[in-house]
Amino acid sequence: MRNTRFAGAGPPYPLTETLENRSPTHQDGDHFKSSPNARHRRCLSINKTVQHCGNCIAKAWLANMARTVFPLPVLALCLVALGLSNTANADAAAGRKMVGVYELKKGDFSIRVTNWGATLMSVVLPDSKGNLDDVVLGYDTVAEYVNGTAYFGGLIGRVANRIANARFTLDGKTYRLFRNDGNNSLHGGHRGFSKVIWTVKEHVGGGTSPCITLYYHSFDGEQGFPGDLDVYVTYELTTPYVLAVRMNATARGRATPVNLAHHAYWNLGGHGSGSSNILAETVRLFASRYTPADAVTLIPTGRLATVAGTPYDFRAPARVGSRIGVVNGYDTNYAVDGEEQRLRPVAAVRDGVTGRGMELWADQPGVQFYTANGLDGVRGKGGAVYGRHGALCLETQGFPDAVNHPDFPSVIVRPGQVYTHNMVFRFSF
Repeated sequence: MRNTRFAGAGPPYPLTETLENRSPTHQDGDHFKSSPNARHRRCLSINKTVQHCGNCIAKAWLANMARTVFPLPVLALCLVALGLSNTANADAAAGRKMVGVYELKKGDFSIRVTNWGATLMSVVLPDSKGNLDDVVLGYDTVAEYVNGTAYFGGLIGRVANRIANARFTLDGKTYRLFRNDGNNSLHGGHRGFSKVIWTVKEHVGGGTSPCITLYYHSFDGEQGFPGDLDVYVTYELTTPYVLAVRMNATARGRATPVNLAHHAYWNLGGHGSGSSNILAETVRLFASRYTPADAVTLIPTGRLATVAGTPYDFRAPARVGSRIGVVNGYDTNYAVDGEEQRLRPVAAVRDGVTGRGMELWADQPGVQFYTANGLDGVRGKGGAVYGRHGALCLETQGFPDAVNHPDFPSVIVRPGQVYTHNMVFRFSF
């Protein structure tokens, strides 16, 4: 049975004002026996062992809607639907989806992942002096990821980046998508893969190869995309200080575009070290060409251009801040050099203060280099305030709007075909 409760318009309101660390154990229906808000706080709290259910998140959302301008009949209809869902879940608890936080640890190298959006919440590793820092931006609690709009650490899909006018034509039929970026579709629509609950298929927290595998079934018509799609992502700590991210998706029944991406925000000086640190970091991109885009919509023009003689040239290591003012921040797709579908170097980043370095290898045709131009004082982990250019993203991907540009590498997956996307992050210090 399809779980469509989270496939529509998402909760734009805070789930709760204060989150407390309490026991994770609860059953559906427990939440309203005492104070509803207290029960929500208990359920939505997060530590290494806490899990909370989709029903509780939905109830918290609806409780907040009751305090907004939603018409009473609409709210009543939602509550009736939720009540029916609760009845079904009481009879078949095995179908309930739980949200949790899972740690992978290998010595002093560790990550945390939540199955809300298959999101990478933290990456902790030492610097040249042995000091440990978390080097990805994000939030302290899952509830904040539910309400967040920056895609911190999320698994993006069904189609990452932008689709012009939120529509495309495939096999003679035009599909209209959810518009969430002006007239365009961005990162899979309003309720993309980073805003749904994934199923944990395997979790090995320690040992020689700590890993977690998550699964999501995207149904035919979700956010306007055709065909059912089975999606898997695995995070694994392999050799010392190496994080592998493996994605695959299989189309069922109908052809569909698939372009998954990982949206981690990196700051090798530590997640809260700010823009001054990022602007001083050096970046090398293994890309001789890029896809010029409209300055306003960021939709590609359809051509490839050389980076030579432009502010987009990072073929030799250069400070992020050396030319960022010329382009008013980077949000650019590069065509990665080398043979497509083979693992090859994409980018190298070095932080001069901590001595940390990161190499990214992947097998996709493109990489979106983004300097967090849209961060505007977002409050993150530990109260850190994330401002403009406080991080950089390296999102390997198919080209943006490829469904509307036949000369771009195809992102269409036919029934029975398997889409694959592999990323390897190699850290040094």
